[in-house]
Amino acid sequence: MRTGHAEKASALVLAAGRGERMRPLTDVTPKPLLEVGGLPLISWHLRRLAQAGHHHVVVNTAWLEEQVVSRLGPVWQDPQHPGLKLAITFSQEGRDFGGALETGGGIVRALPHLADVFWVVAGDVFAPDLTFSMDIAQALAASPERARLWLVPNPPHHPKGDFGLAHDRVMNLGPHDASPRYTFSTVGLYKQTFFTPPVCEVPLGNPQGQRCALAPWLRRAMDLQWVCGELFESTWVDVGTPERLQALRNRHV
Repeated sequence: MRTGHAEKASALVLAAGRGERMRPLTDVTPKPLLEVGGLPLISWHLRRLAQAGHHHVVVNTAWLEEQVVSRLGPVWQDPQHPGLKLAITFSQEGRDFGGALETGGGIVRALPHLADVFWVVAGDVFAPDLTFSMDIAQALAASPERARLWLVPNPPHHPKGDFGLAHDRVMNLGPHDASPRYTFSTVGLYKQTFFTPPVCEVPLGNPQGQRCALAPWLRRAMDLQWVCGELFESTWVDVGTPERLQALRNRHV
């Protein structure tokens, strides 16, 4: 893992996936580097993180990872707002293990470089109004919960949703529960202690490069009442296909 920063990172931006549904565009370009409105998708998150006062983030990589490393660099600077900067540590799963570790495995791999409470967001979703608030992170740190998730109204391509939400409690609903379900936006705040037994059995730093999905851990944690959340109703787009990317570009030229 490339690092030279003493300060622990306050966020992890996920940028390791292959982007199969986005082919052929992702045959030559990592999905987080595809541009919307003059910026790579990932840079919209980096901008909002810098605006919120964050100084250091981790970006995980695997597919075409050297493109991500060379494009962002060890210190990212917003090309449209040069005063906005972020130090970046790269967690290079492709180099270290030959491929992406999935979301859960990638987070645990990056844990040694992350703060006690940290944000996670996928680098290929478009949500330009996210705030990445320091105050919300401090509130989670002082609470008994170990994670806070941002859910969104179900998009047309995911009509059944993922999780329930009652007040601020995110729930793992059973298959016959008729309560409303919402889609997990990929945006979350986590305590380091979330990634411990009985939810996560992978050792700190994931030294063996285990490939693990995040969703089963989230469901276990919900059953333990470790997870709170809220509904995010501002702009959010899962840029999963060339058609969705083009539609988004048409709105943000």
